[in-house]
Amino acid sequence: MRYRMLGDVRVGAIGLGAMPLSIEGRPDEARALATVHAALDAGVTLLDTADSYHPPGGEPGEGELLVARALAAYGGRTDDVLVATKGGRGRTADGGWTVDGRPAHLRRAAEASARRLGGGQIGLYQLHKPDPAVPYAESLGALRELLDAGTIRLAGISNVDAAQIRLAREILGDRLVSVQNRYSPAVRTAEAELRLCAELGLAFMPWSPLGGISRSSLDGASALEADPEFGGFHRVARARGVSPQRVALAWLLSRAETVLPIPGASRPETVRDSAAASELVLTAQELAELSV
Repeated sequence: MRYRMLGDVRVGAIGLGAMPLSIEGRPDEARALATVHAALDAGVTLLDTADSYHPPGGEPGEGELLVARALAAYGGRTDDVLVATKGGRGRTADGGWTVDGRPAHLRRAAEASARRLGGGQIGLYQLHKPDPAVPYAESLGALRELLDAGTIRLAGISNVDAAQIRLAREILGDRLVSVQNRYSPAVRTAEAELRLCAELGLAFMPWSPLGGISRSSLDGASALEADPEFGGFHRVARARGVSPQRVALAWLLSRAETVLPIPGASRPETVRDSAAASELVLTAQELAELSV
């Protein structure tokens, strides 16, 4: 595993997005724990979850409790693992998503997350999404209060535009260390935010980083290789003898030194394949083919 910096913390260049382990369609407990343990075995040291990662009708924090159980049950070293969680969103009974950026809510949510994760300081706490009903500066002020109180060590923001990143940097200073936006081969609309993060030295954590990449076989011709939009990932994968998913993650790492992909996984073999992307260095010719 290669490493990159998230603030002043050295983490594996590929993290684990734990959302699939605790929402609808999640695996059973044994496989979920095995998936986290496989990630740790592969050198993953960044685990990303949120208090809203639970099935409809479930209790807030189920994903955080799962991560805490997985770390407690792991037989190896965990003192270098950074757990990132998020607050400011919720679930409805029918499976929808809500947003709540009120400072009082964020303070209560962070304190509850800290208890579920073991009672200590949260390594990285991220504002999940701007609330259109609350001035963004007020929500960011709650993060600043949580930092000052020692409830959280580092702060991040998610689903934001460049102006919101600059405002967060103004309010939080160098304690703002990360931005988590959607970015993948299929969705590249956050290019400006990615570049701003590189300029400011902020970690850019793409969520849903494998969008556009479908599973393909390495042992036979695939129609996916002829796809004008994503075929390059499959052609490079075939030539390298690896999965297209691994190529996609290596491509993301090439976008900037501050990029830290957090692909989701629900099986040990999937997370092992993702982790291996940190050591896949693409050539200039391959990158040109993938950046079309």
